[in-house]
Amino acid sequence: MAASSKSSSKPKRGIEEIRGSINKKVLFYSALLTLQYGAQPLISKRFVRREVIVTSSVIACEVAKVVCALLLLARDGNLKKLFKEWTLVGALTASGLPAAIYALQNSLLQIAYRNLDSLTFSILNQTKLFFTAFFTYIILRQKQSIQQIGALFLLIIAAVLLSVGEGSSKGSTGNNPELVLFYGIVPVLVASVLSGLASALCQWASQVKKHTSYLMTIEMSVFGTLVLLFSTSKSPDGAAIRQHGFFYGWTAFTWIPVIANAVGGILVGLVTSYAGGVRKGFVIVSALLVTALLQLIFDGKPPSMYCLVALPLVISSISIYQKYPSRIKKKDA
Repeated sequence: MAASSKSSSKPKRGIEEIRGSINKKVLFYSALLTLQYGAQPLISKRFVRREVIVTSSVIACEVAKVVCALLLLARDGNLKKLFKEWTLVGALTASGLPAAIYALQNSLLQIAYRNLDSLTFSILNQTKLFFTAFFTYIILRQKQSIQQIGALFLLIIAAVLLSVGEGSSKGSTGNNPELVLFYGIVPVLVASVLSGLASALCQWASQVKKHTSYLMTIEMSVFGTLVLLFSTSKSPDGAAIRQHGFFYGWTAFTWIPVIANAVGGILVGLVTSYAGGVRKGFVIVSALLVTALLQLIFDGKPPSMYCLVALPLVISSISIYQKYPSRIKKKDA
């Protein structure tokens, strides 16, 4: 009996050590993602000139993601194994459609960055949680608890408050209301819908295809870049690139938000892979506070009244949503 108890304690210790190392990684990745996610709107507005062609910055970001993911795979020693097991059909099935959706989403976010103040952008961008829950139910049939449904309604109220506030006044951006509405609020809300759809598709792919986060990042970045390159044949951005060049309006500082966004994409995959949606939800809440703090420190602009009203609603809704997940009832044997 004593021998068996000792032998059973060893696996428990091993499991605890593995959990401890994973928790440390989760904390580290979550802290980095919180800083990146919260600072990204300010970094983009500060270092990306208005002359920069949106498609060029998005393509550069996707290329940077591929380079980062390849380096990380090579560091872990998994590059050759994944290359041998990789198939085009599997990649198209798992990453093709989400990649095209994310490429369009990134373009819309780049437009919204320029026409909304940082905190308003960050809060409106959180509506993607609602659309993620919606498409997850449609695609994966994952139900929401009553508390989660209530939290999603709180999130909608916050988004409406911000839309009314930004659409009825010039706000802190100094732009006219129509410009803020159609080139700020509408793009970020459409991007949130696309983000929810793509997230549900990625979750389906990870559960069925068992793709690693790095491999998904590479595939989706490559497919997204191909879609964007194809779109440049007829898009205004494509005409601007042919006329002025790919790096028109760029400076050395333009690479800062591009690389930061690429690193954020890698971190999102890692946090989701190690901790799932719960920890990612806490990262989102913390990032909102980081955005508000950085905007006050670097721009000297206190949050607007609508942001002050909407911010606690967003924090409460996301916290409730993560704290009260839907529970599956066990069937009696």
